[in-house]
Amino acid sequence: MQLDRTLAPDFRTIETVQFPTPQSVVLDNGQPLYVINVGEQPVVRLEVLFEAGTWHEQVEGASFFTVKMLSEGTQNHTSAQISGHFDQIGAFLELSHTPDRANVMVYGLTKHLETILEMVSEMLHEATFPEKEFNDIRNITLQNLRVNLEKSAYVATNTFKERLFGSAHPYGRVQKEERITALLTSDLENFYHQRIKARPFRVFLSGQVGEAEIALVNRFLGQHSVSEPLLPTITPEIVSQTESYWLDKEDAVQSSVRVGRRLFKRQHPDFYRMVVANEVFGGYFGSRLMKNIREEKGFTYGISASVVPMRQEGYWVVGTDVKKEFAQATLDEIQREIGIMQNEFVPAEELEVVKNYLAGEFAGSLNTPFEIADRVRLMVLEGLDVDFYSNYIQRLRVVTAEDIQSMAQQYWKWEELQRVIVG
Repeated sequence: MQLDRTLAPDFRTIETVQFPTPQSVVLDNGQPLYVINVGEQPVVRLEVLFEAGTWHEQVEGASFFTVKMLSEGTQNHTSAQISGHFDQIGAFLELSHTPDRANVMVYGLTKHLETILEMVSEMLHEATFPEKEFNDIRNITLQNLRVNLEKSAYVATNTFKERLFGSAHPYGRVQKEERITALLTSDLENFYHQRIKARPFRVFLSGQVGEAEIALVNRFLGQHSVSEPLLPTITPEIVSQTESYWLDKEDAVQSSVRVGRRLFKRQHPDFYRMVVANEVFGGYFGSRLMKNIREEKGFTYGISASVVPMRQEGYWVVGTDVKKEFAQATLDEIQREIGIMQNEFVPAEELEVVKNYLAGEFAGSLNTPFEIADRVRLMVLEGLDVDFYSNYIQRLRVVTAEDIQSMAQQYWKWEELQRVIVG
């Protein structure tokens, strides 16, 4: 039978997604290992996470550079040798840092897991922080920072977060040239000993893995004794501002616009209602902001609104880049669209389209073992209920037009929103 491509395929509404349950293992030294054994290809991703983000540093910038320096030299290997070790087996090393934590991640073939673990263990326990490599990374970071500071979008995003949380808060803190320049390798070594070497960690192993791979992780990462960090985590004060901020750059052709406010974490009872309200407003290509500001007014190529939940806090932001002369008009249209959502119910057909889009987007984000592992990691690190993702679609489906109006009225009061325009 020949396929008739003039006919659209049957449409089915996604009501639920079966979310796999990870296997939980305790290593010999008491540290948790979470195993996501899914996938048909013999590949693996190893993640080792530490409570070593910006929240935990006493010297600004120490967390970022400590993590970056883990692969720059150990007692037995140089930076080039470490890089060659992973290249030889076709593995990819990624060292990342957030305000909340530090992450060592390696992708590779399952058959090379032992070789991967051998070097990862050495990096975590025998890093040496050589001066030359530190200066190289610092110079590259400073060069990138100087380039980014010429970009209106970069400045607008950083300024927005600074004004939401305060420049001293981990969620509002941004890279500053003078702080980077003042850092010493001793600052990194101190942070390494305080937060990484022989300190608590979590391991996530995903891909085509089984008992043999679990045993390897235990052999390389489960035999070192672990003790609590030397210094407690400081809970910083939030110093936020609400008045508008407009930075005029004479040579700028475009203005970067950011509008939003502090919000909440995923555990908040309004989280699902806000996700749906945000999607209607500006969360996808068919949203109201896109139809108005891109398609009707032609002010921009793209505008989006996002709910950004984090471990300790969260925020909501609308972001776009527009021609300089359209900046104020763009703000006016954002305010007008907010007013409509505050005073009118979202039509049933529009709401159903958004819910179907969210359901399909969620289902499509679980195609690979590594995408599933990302969700598992989030559940573990943020202490979410075991059914958070299993019931995710059902919780979105019960959101009503009344709920959406309530979210707009409660959280999108124009006078309470931070407005930043750079350009």
